[in-house]
Amino acid sequence: MAILVTGGAGYIGSHTVAELLANGEEVVIADSLYQGHREAVLGGKLYVGDIRDGEFLDTIFRENEIEAVIHFAANSLVGESMQNPGKYYHNNVYGTLCLLEKMTANGVRAIVFSSTAATYGEPERVPIREEDRTLPTNAYGETKLAMEKMMRWFDTAHGVKFVSLRYFNAAGAHESGTIGEDHSPETHLVPLILQVPLGKRSHISVYGDDYPTEDGTCIRDYLHVSDLADAHLLALKRLREGGDSAVYNLGSGKGFSVKAMIEVARSVTGHPIPAVVEGRRAGDPAVLIASSEKARAELGWVPKRDSLEAIISTAWQWHRHHPDGYAE
Repeated sequence: MAILVTGGAGYIGSHTVAELLANGEEVVIADSLYQGHREAVLGGKLYVGDIRDGEFLDTIFRENEIEAVIHFAANSLVGESMQNPGKYYHNNVYGTLCLLEKMTANGVRAIVFSSTAATYGEPERVPIREEDRTLPTNAYGETKLAMEKMMRWFDTAHGVKFVSLRYFNAAGAHESGTIGEDHSPETHLVPLILQVPLGKRSHISVYGDDYPTEDGTCIRDYLHVSDLADAHLLALKRLREGGDSAVYNLGSGKGFSVKAMIEVARSVTGHPIPAVVEGRRAGDPAVLIASSEKARAELGWVPKRDSLEAIISTAWQWHRHHPDGYAE
């Protein structure tokens, strides 16, 4: 029996594929390679195509005995989602509908879903808990919440059990140095910071230093990408053991400011990394930190690489040897 990983050539998807393979799982990957990279797939059987294509999915389910799905395939740029919401609804929501319908038709009744903290919107309290209000402030978060709700109805109607993992800020790279983070355009803080010592940019921009935090910069919850991958395997284990559908936050439970991230990167790289303060970006909350107590209690999930040094060191190892990403 195989695990189908949609979007398995992407950043978090490829790290999850690596963990599945390391644990002896048979893995099938479906990826359009629109955002993913063939070189990021370390093994398994790769099918290149779009999950909105029914014939493409039919081929995968016909040629493989699929036990469960781990679903990453989605567009995920907040800014783009606000400019082109139709693209996000079509790819994320309609794509998930196509997948769930094919799963149902083929008797596959378990899915682990890559969700996001963007489903919460502006937090009512910190740390954020799973039962808190979900009121997304961007189209990306709205589509992920719609996907979660769709899964609930497929559970009600067809018994498709799901685990939705709402994660905060993924960072770092595989400890082997073989795979890492390569987005185009790049929007994540850690790779943007590391572009300075790589000579790709002259400085890192800090958007606002007048927030009500200790150093005035935004605070976020960062989690090593391999710890995220581990959580997907634990969620899969829950479903295999007959567990009911559930939603979990994934985060370190600790917050790190933008300035703190830059300081650690300076220490790790030995580069001064100039920082330039610019105006605030609209919609940036001062503090976003997750409570992951539920995931720890029910899934037995414990992040193993939760120091900033570990996160940024593995990211630096990857970027230093792959300054142009997978394009090399």
